[in-house]
Amino acid sequence: MASPKSKSKFGTHKSGTLYACRECGDTTTKWGGKCLSCGAWDSLTEIAATALEEATERRGLGDVSEARPLKDIIVSKEPRTRTGIGELDRVLGGGIVPGSLVLIGGDPGIGKSTLLLQMATTLSAGDVSVLYVTGEESLTQLKMRAERLETPSPEMSVLSETNLDAIFRQCQSSRPAVLVIDSIQTIYKPDLPGSPGSMTQLRECTLALMVHAKSTGTAIFIVGHVTKEGVLAGPRMLEHMVDTVVYFEGDRHNAYRILRAVKNRFGATHEIGVFEMAAQGLLQVDNPSQVFAHNRGERDPGSVVSCSIEGTRPILVEVQALVSRSNYSNPQRVSMGLDSKRLTILLALLERFAGIEVGMQDVFVSLAGGFRIEETAVDLAIATAVASNHLGKKCLADTLALGELGLNGELRAIPQAEARVKEAARLGFKTVVLPKPMQGKVNVPGIDVKFVKKLEDAFEFIYQV
Repeated sequence: MASPKSKSKFGTHKSGTLYACRECGDTTTKWGGKCLSCGAWDSLTEIAATALEEATERRGLGDVSEARPLKDIIVSKEPRTRTGIGELDRVLGGGIVPGSLVLIGGDPGIGKSTLLLQMATTLSAGDVSVLYVTGEESLTQLKMRAERLETPSPEMSVLSETNLDAIFRQCQSSRPAVLVIDSIQTIYKPDLPGSPGSMTQLRECTLALMVHAKSTGTAIFIVGHVTKEGVLAGPRMLEHMVDTVVYFEGDRHNAYRILRAVKNRFGATHEIGVFEMAAQGLLQVDNPSQVFAHNRGERDPGSVVSCSIEGTRPILVEVQALVSRSNYSNPQRVSMGLDSKRLTILLALLERFAGIEVGMQDVFVSLAGGFRIEETAVDLAIATAVASNHLGKKCLADTLALGELGLNGELRAIPQAEARVKEAARLGFKTVVLPKPMQGKVNVPGIDVKFVKKLEDAFEFIYQV
């Protein structure tokens, strides 16, 4: 007699049976010789579907809720909790929101665990209950790292555990206001298939942490590993499940690290915090403009200063360019911190409208300090730096170049121009070159603003003759 069919949220299958892949943990209702998710052969094993359903009920997803009118929802005025680290508070949108789930990613050794340990010890010293869970270190190793950073806090609770159920039991007894999970790739649920770090474990553990955060008001920080491409390891939906996603940028061999918010439900996206890695941990950089554009005086050919808006903060950056004779049939186009395709367009504009012929030469462009920019307001500075190095002309001292270049060689308007000019004036710059459409919209005392219409017109105000 054939086995009876049953219907569940996982599909129709016989006798409540599912098949899970031993490699990636994904489930299917039909056995096969090859896993359709990861491509592994002979990796499907039979499991009971009721185990997954019971786990779903335990984490609270089976509860039935009722719709309510939006006007009846009462918003609490509970203030954010300051971390004691100003640059981190800026990235989070002003502090920690109770019940939020924050995912921090970055290359190995760039400072994720260091920053969270500094945050946890600072919070616990300020009478905020914190539970720091490490799945990669022993408690002795964690204590040694805290002492090395000179931030030991006797009040902070620490736990070396990878079983999520055991972590939740500890949370029920200690009821922390802030929970740190380092890292999510080491955490697992024993009633789910797959090893820690597999697709199913990552997805289900993150979902369980999200439900715990929303139901208890605990703010949870989780560390996520990244792949060699620089994206968070695991299913892309992890970034959609959490409230805030922040990445560490920069070379781990460089002293300066940038913490950037790429998603934030409680603040501005693309807000950045700047840190310097020292022997005692990550130190805040209160004035990033002096780091990325430290010299406002006379510059060598190929060096131009511009200004980028990162979130709500204007930051001066130094654009450096090098043009040299090519030894290859196809000249190189190398950019560090900039879009390489944008650089190709700007080189074509230089040749077409300014007579700067670099088509058969190697061109290298970078931003000083390991900074990274996506906006087009620095187009004029990039083009000017390339032309300056190619012609051997120095740029005028205390001069800032701002503007987006159109494909007809015209300078186009840029957003928040006045905030950029004010930052330049604060650091002692005397002259700013802006697009003609911005005339009448920028008025900053103590600084001379030159408005230009075309790319070639800007050179006479920037070059030192």
